[in-house]
Amino acid sequence: MENQILAWMRRNYNQKQHQTWLESLWILGLLLAALVLLLTQLGNLPLRDWDEGTVAQVAKEIWQASPGEQRWLFPTLWEEPYLNKPPLVHGLIALTYSLGGVNEWTTRLPGATLTAISVPLLYALGREIFPSRAPAIFSALIYLTFIPVVRHGRLAMLDGVVLCFTILMMWCVVRTRRDLRWALGVGISFGLICLTKGIVGLLIGAIALLFIAWDTPRLLTSFYLWCGILFGCIPVFAWYTAQWLHYPQDFVETGIWEQSLQRIFAPVENHQGEPWYYLLEILKYSSPWLIFFIPGIRQAWNNRNWSWSKLILVWAAVYLLAVSLMATKLPWYILPIYPALALAGGAQIAQVYALPASKPYPRFWSVALAILGVATGGGCIYFAFANNGDSSVSIILASVALTMGVSAVLIERRDEQFILMLFWGMYVSLLLFISSPHWLWELNEAYPVKEVAAIIRLSTPVEQKIYTSFDYERPSLNFYSERQILPPPFEVIQEMKNQSPDSTSQQLKLEWLKNYWQQENPAYLLIQKQELDNLNLESVTVIGNALHHWVLITQNND
Repeated sequence: MENQILAWMRRNYNQKQHQTWLESLWILGLLLAALVLLLTQLGNLPLRDWDEGTVAQVAKEIWQASPGEQRWLFPTLWEEPYLNKPPLVHGLIALTYSLGGVNEWTTRLPGATLTAISVPLLYALGREIFPSRAPAIFSALIYLTFIPVVRHGRLAMLDGVVLCFTILMMWCVVRTRRDLRWALGVGISFGLICLTKGIVGLLIGAIALLFIAWDTPRLLTSFYLWCGILFGCIPVFAWYTAQWLHYPQDFVETGIWEQSLQRIFAPVENHQGEPWYYLLEILKYSSPWLIFFIPGIRQAWNNRNWSWSKLILVWAAVYLLAVSLMATKLPWYILPIYPALALAGGAQIAQVYALPASKPYPRFWSVALAILGVATGGGCIYFAFANNGDSSVSIILASVALTMGVSAVLIERRDEQFILMLFWGMYVSLLLFISSPHWLWELNEAYPVKEVAAIIRLSTPVEQKIYTSFDYERPSLNFYSERQILPPPFEVIQEMKNQSPDSTSQQLKLEWLKNYWQQENPAYLLIQKQELDNLNLESVTVIGNALHHWVLITQNND
């Protein structure tokens, strides 16, 4: 009898060791796969306008500041208080600047690394809520190959970091049901979200509390849970209090109202859309996983007595409803919903994968993948002849078309290898995509900045403001040139428009630039060559030409 007990204990120990080793292997494999996809050629393209250029400039000013200036606590943008978002990510980028210098790779590294870490975190979350390993694996792989997650995770923005901290918080929430000590992790991750993107933390926190209220309501009366949340909130309270004491009225008006609350009730900078704006974003960029997570959500509804179903339903429904009701619409606002959609898709694939061999896979899957394969194959042929010698788009589309086509055939044959083919094909296609110059397509919306910035940086005095005839300010151009290049003041142009309603905005901008040229000395203008010919300015010295149509000029004082 004693020998049998010892043998049972030995087998049990070996099984636990094997499971621990297997878990570690999956976590390590997912992390390495994510790091390859998120870090490959991370610095091969310039920073894009708005978020990347602004975040990089704030981080650079933190890095350049002396310790006594406390820029890490009170960040600035061109020496003015930066009250848009808390500076956690900016501080991390400043740290990478101190280690690797100022460049695109170090600027994007912190966000990309944390986004990569979110992939094994989602696997860990799936292992907590699903009864088996398969749906957790499938969920993590779907999440890894979501185009919006990969693309925005590689950018020097706040949203990939928010994804990581959101998944971390949800993981701690589900573990708190078994061990109340994990409530500390809930509070810390909540605080990290708030220190990254401010008010978004309140929405994610509300989703977590709604899940707890539905799934494990006894936790809402737990002293440990609220102590953990309070502990995580301490740094948030401290930061917001410091800002309020340092910039009393400005912080309330700008940091709290204009940059946070106002976006709920009114569109900021004309970023608006219909209530179904984010549904269209999901439809546009979620292929091919759309055909799996939609029935996965239906499956979650049919099994809503299970914890995994409750988490998916609360997470997806509440977040989608909240951002859809916001007046300001931006594509990356929807990113925190993708982990929930990945969990739904993973659950659906795992359920069908476990069907008896006598039952066929859903016919809709093979039809939908075949349609995607034909569409991308057609795109491949089109771009092969119409893309002016750039074969990268055709290669990417060919990879996607091959993946969709082979997967459709395997599903029709009831071959479970379709899962491996689909995940691997999407991974390779995304690797080709991020290795090309097309993964950051917003750079094509305006002229390239680096050549223009080099001329400005070498030809103008430090801290010199330069005015341009371009329609809007470009933070990326400011960052690379280390100068502010500004369009004519919007308010002044509007007043001029009221006085001369028949004039176009471009004519009024050129008129303002001509007046500025006559009144200021020195004056530096960045304008197009044809505009220079039309302005008839006096005492012009051309100090730089870029991109064959932009010129940098100043007065000739000889």
